[in-house]
Amino acid sequence: MRLLETVAVHEYGAPAKQLARETGLALPTTYHLLRTLVHEGYLRRDKGLFFLGEAAERLSSSGARQKRRSTVVDALAHWRDVLGVPVYYAVYREGEIEVRCVSDTPNNPAVEEWADFRETGHAHAVGQCLLSQLDEEARRDHLDRYPVQPLTPYTVRDNHSLLRRLERIRRMEPVIERQEYALGAVCAAIPLTLGTTAATMAISLPAHQADRLLPAARQLQAEIGRSLGSLALSISM
Repeated sequence: MRLLETVAVHEYGAPAKQLARETGLALPTTYHLLRTLVHEGYLRRDKGLFFLGEAAERLSSSGARQKRRSTVVDALAHWRDVLGVPVYYAVYREGEIEVRCVSDTPNNPAVEEWADFRETGHAHAVGQCLLSQLDEEARRDHLDRYPVQPLTPYTVRDNHSLLRRLERIRRMEPVIERQEYALGAVCAAIPLTLGTTAATMAISLPAHQADRLLPAARQLQAEIGRSLGSLALSISM
């Protein structure tokens, strides 16, 4: 590890003798470790100089992704505790709804995924919010693959009705859904602007607490607004 760390600080590479001196390792030990690291792909050798290899770069990339995910998880947990509601983060990527992270507690549990979230975007606030950010062609493509199907007596009835509803959603306004996906649950989703990626943060509440939904959604939107700059890279993971 010391060798890898030392090589990493030398952008233009370093010879074995210099690496041995800087790490405090015996030269024979250094040569042996360098050969092993080159063989495993963690280092590469070019004209007597050693550089980070593809395996080390993949390791660094994975660590960066983990750090970004940890940032999102921490943010959702903070908002969950501040608002006293479950918080969800989702994106629309490559034609699919992906719920990336959910933060809840035993006292405030998330809505149970009893029907695949990817296939029922018409019925929950997360899906409606993501679909509202797509252009008409992308919306119709999604509905061709996942047509509207009634899940509860409150679910939108057909593709045409859903498309009309999506057109009426105002930009950056919370999307509200009341018992359309699951009886006894109401949800609100906040659209996020992340370049060309459609994304959303959402919350849910029991139906008997529906009066809390919009105020909590507004508060979440304000919290996101204060943090979006530092979270922009992380939540686009």
